[in-house]
Amino acid sequence: MATGDEERDGVRLSSLDSPLGDGLEVTKRDLVDHLDAFADRLVPLLSGRPLTVKRVRPGAAPFIQRDVPKGAPEWVRTVPTWSDRAHREVHQVLCEDRRTLLWLANQRAVELHVPFGRVGEEQPTGLVLDLDPPEAADFGVVVATALLARRALADAGLAGAVKTSGSTGLHVVVPVHGSPVEDVAAATRALAARAAALDPGVATTAYVVAERGGRVFVDSTRSGRGTIAVAYSPRVRPGLPVSAPVTWEDLATWDDASGVRPGDVTVATARERFGDGDPWAAAQPEPQELPADLVAEGHTIPVARVAAMHEGKRRARAAREGTA
Repeated sequence: MATGDEERDGVRLSSLDSPLGDGLEVTKRDLVDHLDAFADRLVPLLSGRPLTVKRVRPGAAPFIQRDVPKGAPEWVRTVPTWSDRAHREVHQVLCEDRRTLLWLANQRAVELHVPFGRVGEEQPTGLVLDLDPPEAADFGVVVATALLARRALADAGLAGAVKTSGSTGLHVVVPVHGSPVEDVAAATRALAARAAALDPGVATTAYVVAERGGRVFVDSTRSGRGTIAVAYSPRVRPGLPVSAPVTWEDLATWDDASGVRPGDVTVATARERFGDGDPWAAAQPEPQELPADLVAEGHTIPVARVAAMHEGKRRARAAREGTA
């Protein structure tokens, strides 16, 4: 084999000592070693769920891939799904084992995103409030918003776990069962609205950036048919930060000098930080039934993207007619 090539679990790994991608400050080996070290924790989060990945290549921009690449080994399992963006059926990878995860790593698949629904099941297994801070905001406002989300959950009789997004925000994830996709999406909208209402000066559900007023966006749009970067997944940012579990206690006692931040855990430090433990699995509450009043409230709240689209069209029409 060439320098930097090796084989693990029957998967040929190539160019491991080369840069992973432009500006990422890590090698391909750093990615492979991280995904391999966390395979036992990643595979349960990926198994049975159509996978969307974000890949990188030196000399090219990162790109999202849903369809399985041509030339994939025959043992890589896939599932046919419909792509609204491509207007055709695609075949998404099902990562069911370490071998497939290593093959993905060799493809420079950095980010691992899955839906809340499993193949063959109609009901989602969870929902997420994605807390997205304004540009250059202090992370303390994200922490404050996460605590608002926790209060909103508790008021509804629900509980969740929290992790860094690996980018700039936090994900509050709530395991659920017994509800169809539309009801889970509706409940997420209601929870987002309730959290933002607890402190409108800090948090907002405004989908349009210009309307957020420097507040943290409580994004409800990833629940239902959206996807989420799984815990322990790297993100395409310098140093490859990892979406890392944190505790509510860490957030409740957070301070600017020593508190957790999204970039704290990277592919270089994750193994030392977590060892063989799986704090994400340990933090998960049992799946919960969604309260009927929460679902009903959510169905009265417009879907954020749709509402923003209609408002944009209304404003454009008003501008053309001189009535803006």
